[in-house]
Amino acid sequence: MARAVMLQGTGSDVGKTVLVAGLCRVAHRRGMKVRPFKPQNMSNNAAVADIPGEVGGGEIGRGQWLQALACGVAPSVHMNPVLLKPQTDIGSQVVVQGKVQGEARARDYQTLKGRLMGAVMDSWAKICEGADLVIVEGAGSPAEINLRPRDIANMGFATRANVPVVMVGDIDRGGVIASLAGTHLILPEEDRRMVEGYIINKFRGDVSLFKEGIEAIGKFTGWRCFGVAPWLKAASRLPSEDSVVLERLAGGEARSLKVAVPMLSRIANFDDLDPLRAEPQVEVVFIPPGQKLPEDAGLVVIPGSKSTIGDLIRFRENGWHRDLEAHRRRGGHVVGICGGYQMLGRKVRDPDGVEGGLGEAEGLGLLDIETVMEAEKTVRNVRARSVHFDLSLEGYEIHLGRTIGPDCVRPVAMVEGVADGATSADGKVFGTYLHGFFGADGFRARFLESLGVKGSGLDYRAQVERALDDIAEELEACLDCDAIFALAR
Repeated sequence: MARAVMLQGTGSDVGKTVLVAGLCRVAHRRGMKVRPFKPQNMSNNAAVADIPGEVGGGEIGRGQWLQALACGVAPSVHMNPVLLKPQTDIGSQVVVQGKVQGEARARDYQTLKGRLMGAVMDSWAKICEGADLVIVEGAGSPAEINLRPRDIANMGFATRANVPVVMVGDIDRGGVIASLAGTHLILPEEDRRMVEGYIINKFRGDVSLFKEGIEAIGKFTGWRCFGVAPWLKAASRLPSEDSVVLERLAGGEARSLKVAVPMLSRIANFDDLDPLRAEPQVEVVFIPPGQKLPEDAGLVVIPGSKSTIGDLIRFRENGWHRDLEAHRRRGGHVVGICGGYQMLGRKVRDPDGVEGGLGEAEGLGLLDIETVMEAEKTVRNVRARSVHFDLSLEGYEIHLGRTIGPDCVRPVAMVEGVADGATSADGKVFGTYLHGFFGADGFRARFLESLGVKGSGLDYRAQVERALDDIAEELEACLDCDAIFALAR
């Protein structure tokens, strides 16, 4: 078995995903065969990992895709054996080792978790094969002791696999001393023994001013401090996994092109917009419910959704359909990706209740197409070619449904030799099932030129790699990485 260490957090969004990615890159740069692992994740930002010996692929959290990149290895479905994709406020689609196993309400899932530990440990054994080091990421907080009896994400896994834990506290949100001391206080003794120390994350300013804080945490917990990580600016150049970050993307500096993105309640794979956000002349603004789509937007992008019909209904309830019609009258452009593509049509039907029984909904009518939901899910990485610009694309598909209609005679791309997507007669509205196409540098530059904006010549993938290297260098400087890796057993 490979040596392993696990990062758990005092809460959600404390920066575990980025820290694990950064530590993976540190280990990779030192020549180690390092792998990421997250037993259970909850996110609608998914990536596709190939399944050896099978056609197509399986779903994992976008965070583990990024961490695999940091390790310099191909992503595997075993890096994130259990993925929950929220469809409603109380229920999620359950993906196990890359494949959909059905849906479960939150209460039912607590019972199901006990049966998923076998899949977690099976994937764990596969990830450990041939690795020098595995860096594990927890989910949420181990202090949710009401969930401990069937836990597979935090201490339930750590104690089962005998993996030492480093706790992560977020000082930016305040109360970091209390959160670490409180976590120590309420953990059962068996779990407390697994914790070897902690990291303070997202610190701004002079670290020496927190000396007394470190002393206080040590007094309350006896835990060792492995360092204080600053606010890692390079993290903004990495794909985001959790939708909580969207609150921080609701505004930006005015630039040549404003791109408005409605913040759907079940928004999925919104990192499709990251390459546009990286362009110096492009301002990407996520519009929360209750706010109008801005009149000065040159482009509206309707992103993916885990619940197309439900989000389509809420789109109208927000009045965004009227804003979109006004945007079109002003000559604005519209792009729909995956679920957003389906919404742009005349109707979305779900005769078999695949999305939960709403049946059907009237579309936004900007494309002459209709979509019928089907139970079989398309999950695959693909290479494609832009029809309009005759440029290569690559990306991935994760979708349910079949879309047909007159506007499909003007496809957006040829994917593995098959036409994908639809375009309006005037060319200003298009939709596609292909995720990630804005990451193709040549296509992105030509697309922006068609909107009157000069592209920067940015190599987006290289920027992500540089960001990982920058984070690794910062972590080497502020954390005792030698001591963290030495913990691994």
